[in-house]
Amino acid sequence: MKDEKSADPLIVRHEAPLGWLVLNRPHVRNALNLKSWQRIAEGVAELASDDAVRVIIMRGATPEAFIAGADISEFPAMRADAGQARAYRDAPNNAIAAMVECRKPIVAMISGVCIGGGVQVALACDIRIAARGTRMGVPAARLGLAYPLDGVVMLTQTVGPANARDILLSARLFDAEEALHMGLINRLVDGNSLEENVRDYALKMATNAPLTMAAAKVAIRESLKDREERDSKIVSTMVARCFDSDDYREGVRAFLEKRRPTFAGR
Repeated sequence: MKDEKSADPLIVRHEAPLGWLVLNRPHVRNALNLKSWQRIAEGVAELASDDAVRVIIMRGATPEAFIAGADISEFPAMRADAGQARAYRDAPNNAIAAMVECRKPIVAMISGVCIGGGVQVALACDIRIAARGTRMGVPAARLGLAYPLDGVVMLTQTVGPANARDILLSARLFDAEEALHMGLINRLVDGNSLEENVRDYALKMATNAPLTMAAAKVAIRESLKDREERDSKIVSTMVARCFDSDDYREGVRAFLEKRRPTFAGR
């Protein structure tokens, strides 16, 4: 039997139309080490390249944890000072970029704990559904470290500056009910029905037109940038592609014929 510490920190599952990214370090409540960050980027790329996968779900291997934060045991050897921290940042940056730039929707299925880097990963997902009783927070101020601007921007855009100050300056943990009130999560459900709710939500989303969902993700991302930094050309190109697609013609036919459309993603 493979030692739990040497197991793959992320399991990738293809269950079309869904794809699963399963965080798999239960012995440390899925605390993120360097390999975890690298595998997240690889897992997103793998599912993004599978045309049969329409929606991606990220979850922990057990209900006890989504992500308990960074693996602090690595800090003395790999993040001992500012220079090492800058070098280490490449892996988290690549993982978050892969999630944010993925053209397919990513749904976070959150339970147990979602702390520190776990909140950052959850924010990189498009939709966050959590179980009641989940504990969340960003306790960086208790460790003496600070988050780079990109992560703080994502948090502030999601919960607003007042809540971002509360989360970062207090370093306190809070429950999923409060996270829902802040806008940090989209939905709150009972723990015993979390997977059922997430799967049902994702399967319904998977029936939507892939090109339209991809265009929406890009347009939302660009809308959050300063006006002078927005790439309006890529949005216009994706809008035009939707109108020229077989899926658009199928959607109109299905509406007129009073039936559900069957989209092919082209």
